[in-house]
Amino acid sequence: MPFSTAMVGGTSKAFVNDIDARWLMSYAAGIGDTAPAYFDTDANTVIGHPMFPVCLEWPAILDCTKIPGGESITLDERRRDVHAAHDLHIYRAIEVGDQLTTTAKIVGIEQIRPGAAQTIRLDTVDQSGELVCRTYQLGIKRGVDIIGEPKFVEDPPALPSLPKSSSGEQRFVIPVSKAAAHVYTECARIWNPVHTDRRVALEAGLPDIILHGTATMALAISTIVDQYLAGDSTQVARLGGRFSAMVTMPSHLTLVVHATEDDLIAYSVLTEDGKPAINQGFVCTR
Repeated sequence: MPFSTAMVGGTSKAFVNDIDARWLMSYAAGIGDTAPAYFDTDANTVIGHPMFPVCLEWPAILDCTKIPGGESITLDERRRDVHAAHDLHIYRAIEVGDQLTTTAKIVGIEQIRPGAAQTIRLDTVDQSGELVCRTYQLGIKRGVDIIGEPKFVEDPPALPSLPKSSSGEQRFVIPVSKAAAHVYTECARIWNPVHTDRRVALEAGLPDIILHGTATMALAISTIVDQYLAGDSTQVARLGGRFSAMVTMPSHLTLVVHATEDDLIAYSVLTEDGKPAINQGFVCTR
């Protein structure tokens, strides 16, 4: 059934999470990033990986289906929802002891060629009400039409202007294990059956279970932090990109860093057969 633009402007309920070392460590372990900043409980300074906010955002994203106007969407149509683009703004690192509240707001719905495109803004604030991170996430319900005129209550911020590829682009191979999606699901606490249940994935028209887009991006960000930021993830102020090709398992990804500037790194991630799992990728630094 069509997807109603009456949902635009609606918000999810607020989800409160007390951040402990176990979750932060699990997320980093789930993507194989063993940087001391994510594990050193003895130093009492354990922080979250730059992609950790997706763990907090997942329940709010799911809750958006309960916003008035969403009643018409069927389970089959929800399973056709793909994460198309991600733009995460990080104002400070997430730390052990934080109590964080995350809410989602649907800021726009429009019809595009592949289906109904929905833009969600996700805000995470700390116990003092200060914004810790904000994400603009684009999702596309493939083959679904919209009811009503296209509607936006907020324009997402302009994306960084990416530098052109240079002759000095660098490539890094990232292995993806057979169990990568299952491990990521449990460590991130993000459960979507197309990533772990082969029957559901096949019924959704996929060739097999596929790796989460956010897991693919997290693997790329870890490599970029190690190779270009001397392992200091607190330098990451903004990150994102567009998701395209599916990542099956086991396989190898290739991170291609196209160009770097003083505060911007442009990258893409290629699947084993050379298709872009992530394109127009960017990392902005402080």
